[in-house]
Amino acid sequence: MTDLTTTLIHHPYVPPTGFAAPQPGVFKASTVIFPNVAAMRGFEWKDKSAYTYGLHGTPTTYTLEERLCTLEGGLQCLLLPSGLAAIACVALSLLKAGDEVLIPDNAYGPSRALAEGELKAWGITHQFYDPMQPQDLAARISAKTRMVWLEAAGSVTLEFPDLCELVRVCQARGVLTALDNTWGAGLAFAAFDLNPGRSPALAVDISIHALTKYPSGGGDVLMGSVITRNPALHTKLKLTHMRLGFGVGANDVEAVLRALPSLMLRYQAHDQAARALACWCQGRSEFAQVLHPALTESPGHTHWRSLCRSEAGGAAGLFSVIFPARYGQDQIDAFCDALNLFKLGYSWGGPMSLVVPYDLASMRSAWPAYLEPGTLVRFSVGLEAVADLQADLEQALQKLVLTT
Repeated sequence: MTDLTTTLIHHPYVPPTGFAAPQPGVFKASTVIFPNVAAMRGFEWKDKSAYTYGLHGTPTTYTLEERLCTLEGGLQCLLLPSGLAAIACVALSLLKAGDEVLIPDNAYGPSRALAEGELKAWGITHQFYDPMQPQDLAARISAKTRMVWLEAAGSVTLEFPDLCELVRVCQARGVLTALDNTWGAGLAFAAFDLNPGRSPALAVDISIHALTKYPSGGGDVLMGSVITRNPALHTKLKLTHMRLGFGVGANDVEAVLRALPSLMLRYQAHDQAARALACWCQGRSEFAQVLHPALTESPGHTHWRSLCRSEAGGAAGLFSVIFPARYGQDQIDAFCDALNLFKLGYSWGGPMSLVVPYDLASMRSAWPAYLEPGTLVRFSVGLEAVADLQADLEQALQKLVLTT
């Protein structure tokens, strides 16, 4: 080669093998080079035995997938561009026109929207069931029910269902279960081993996880995962994943890999702080109800206690409060605006505490009997000092009182 450009593109240097460092290398590729035509025709990407194209996997994505399997107790993992993309991939892989999916009435809002929008347009029907009443789920399962979505704890209101009984209902009827396991993060409970040491084994079929939250931990990555233990089910999901062209960026994968070793420490810190603040809020007259699974009075507390580790690390970093009806929406909005450390923003799991006021009535089929009437505000507790966060809540509450 005499041309410099050609030489730079086809440079012969290959670095020595054996390099080891705390963090795995970051491999970026669309094109993957094959050694010969036989390899191009014979390499198989579905079982991770080889590399064929960047969208189908690199050493970087394979590494994160395997570590996430270890975290959640699964055997196979797919990475997706967001938690919602993970939910969509599951739905599009396993549902077809004429099928029905059952969704908890307290589900993640965009999951409901997907069912009410695209799935409905494609002839896939849905029903919302009461997650706190397994008999309601049982009554709604029909011959056309193909999948049941589960959440523990519920989105925004954080009630904790009898997850084991919900899974038993589905298993008895041969219906697939898919769990949004973002809140538990693979740490609060084991989705693929819900009754350790007991027979018959109890497990969900699919666990999806918004890695955007606790695994990332920085509020700067969008990513999701779908984890299974059934090879045939995984293959079905993986083929849809391939046909839809889902992919994730190598630098985002690197960020999650870097954050995973501190996941348990951060989760415990979020948990401890949220419990402390939720307990403090229970003593405030401004709130009609405080929702946090570890609080005795919170809906589903006994289910949480039976399934999750009750020591620090079993209840995440979220809690919600319900302001009684004597406070108008303008007052509650002003309370949220008055907070300094709690920033207004969606998502959770990062170092910064967040707050969001919700119009809960518009998010549910009916107002649950176990929730006090009023207006709900959700807090995501970050990694700031509890005393500072408590002082922030107190000063905002003082301003709320002054406006009454």
